[in-house]
Amino acid sequence: MRAALADRLAREHDLEVHHTPWRGASRRASALRPHICVADLDCEENYGMPPLGDLHTGGPGRALLVLATAGRPGLLRRAAEADALGFVDKAGPVEQLLTGIRQVAEGQRYVDESLGFGFLQAAQSPLTRREFSVLSLAAEGASVAEIARSLHLSNGTVRNYMAAITRKVGARNRVDAIRISQGAGWL
Repeated sequence: MRAALADRLAREHDLEVHHTPWRGASRRASALRPHICVADLDCEENYGMPPLGDLHTGGPGRALLVLATAGRPGLLRRAAEADALGFVDKAGPVEQLLTGIRQVAEGQRYVDESLGFGFLQAAQSPLTRREFSVLSLAAEGASVAEIARSLHLSNGTVRNYMAAITRKVGARNRVDAIRISQGAGWL
């Protein structure tokens, strides 16, 4: 899919297009120093949150545009926190992506209107930063003791955080909380 999209974008006379899988994206972005990196937040070869900070090239004339879906509000929020300048609905027509690329290239923010509700949901994330830290470590398979050691907390405090997380996301247990949070794009 990435190659087909890149081929379509390359037909535009004003665009030079390079593409690569996530595993090599940060190295390629460092080597090419593109004006805009377009990243798919729902990339199947990526597990969890893509390394957007590695792709954001920073500096004048350098920007990040993400392809997203409104159904994963946590990913929209984290992309915004990574200073993405453009947000395009990946289910939309390629013309929307072209409009987004051109606006971002001019230094303007572009947000596809179909992602508006996703941003509203992202703003309503029920978890605190500390709860995200605890849940992220749990999602990596860390035990309560390992999480406590890593975050300099007591085991009881970690258990309290896990109970709060489970309640806030409407989960039955730790595994369910991880599944729900990943589905929302928070992890």
